[in-house]
Amino acid sequence: MGFDKGRLTVRRYRILEPVPDGFRDEYESAMTEQAFRDTAALSRGEEAVGWVCQDNIMDTEFTDRDRWLFDHYVLLAMRVDKKILPSPLFKAMVDKRVETWCRENQRDVAPSRVRTDIRSAIEAELMARTLPRVKVVHACWHLAEGWLLIHNTTDRLNDQFRTLFRNTFGLVPEPFSPVDFLEDDPNLAADLSSVGTTDFSVVGQ
Repeated sequence: MGFDKGRLTVRRYRILEPVPDGFRDEYESAMTEQAFRDTAALSRGEEAVGWVCQDNIMDTEFTDRDRWLFDHYVLLAMRVDKKILPSPLFKAMVDKRVETWCRENQRDVAPSRVRTDIRSAIEAELMARTLPRVKVVHACWHLAEGWLLIHNTTDRLNDQFRTLFRNTFGLVPEPFSPVDFLEDDPNLAADLSSVGTTDFSVVGQ
């Protein structure tokens, strides 16, 4: 779910570095370079990570800036695909094929090399038929004010998003707590303390 509908649960970050001149061309090229790629060749447990358009996770065309740049706002969407095999089915298929091999070769136990080959063959068969598990993380970046909202609170996905963001834009999202507002405005801290809303105090005062 994007930023244009529904309730939002977000983590807030700030971007301390300034946005460069000519950022539109630069960011369009960078997002295209880090766009999500096809997952057909994914191996077991491997992840594919990249940018997609916030209104359609199948679209990675960023030349139309009206789809991601809205005045001072950039709407981003990170897609993460991962293929996971159904463990019970995988094990059952391997055991069945090993059993067949033993019967055909009149052996009580299949050599480890044979079991490895069978496992590899079945894994390749299943991977070719398995659809990836897809996760999408939406974000909103205010270029002028330097804040970034990530519509996800999972540590791992936030870390992946921040890494992709840094690799794409060359900027580092720093965690931004509401307490930081109080550091910038000691008078606000005093007002809140006076009504028992917070016990925050500025060191040295």
